[in-house]
Amino acid sequence: MSVAVAAGVGLLFATPSAAAEPRAVLELFTAQGCSSCPEADKLIGEIAKDPTVIAISLPIDYWDYLGWKDTLADPKFTARQKAYSKVRGDRQIYTPQVVVNGQLHALGNDRASIDRAISESSGKSGVMSVPVKVSVAKGQIKVSVPESPSGDSAGEVWICSVAEQVPVAIGRGENRGKEITYHNVVRNWLKVGDWTGKPATWTVPIENLNSQGVDGAVVYIQEGSRERPGAMLGAAYSALR
Repeated sequence: MSVAVAAGVGLLFATPSAAAEPRAVLELFTAQGCSSCPEADKLIGEIAKDPTVIAISLPIDYWDYLGWKDTLADPKFTARQKAYSKVRGDRQIYTPQVVVNGQLHALGNDRASIDRAISESSGKSGVMSVPVKVSVAKGQIKVSVPESPSGDSAGEVWICSVAEQVPVAIGRGENRGKEITYHNVVRNWLKVGDWTGKPATWTVPIENLNSQGVDGAVVYIQEGSRERPGAMLGAAYSALR
């Protein structure tokens, strides 16, 4: 399959410290039935070695009709990709697509385009400006967010539990016969609260995040809502094992 664009109608991590302050959150929208995606899946793994980048993989389901049902896909990921497109107003929905800091998109197998999007989005006011702290102890994950640096920021706080590496042997479709490793696949999504710009702390039982071999949790603060996602204000990662 060549890269497809549909009208109308995802964080790899390499940082060992939950106190790190990354400059970018990358969301890769990928699919097991897309022949252009394996290169992007590999690239996102390489990009993750940069400790200032958090990236997640969000497998979508709209290519399932091509002969192979994606074993990792979730309709919520497809809905998120659609929501980003609606907010941007560009109707650009395709795989592999990387959304950078909730604002810009780039071809997922084009390193130069991804790097340009990171650079451009990082220069925007408020983007990735909020230091998020995450700690795990006694079966709970604790999220702490300080006062807004600008005094007027606000957003939703979400936790994604992720599986660090998921190898999949694909039996049919355009990637038939290949075994592809997917990196930091989101397996569970949980909204923990709304941040109003004031110091706040949330505590969530880890059992609420556990699912299908997850290894870690990515926490992010994002402007807007699930239906109209905006700029990423801050993020952090913590191992769960």
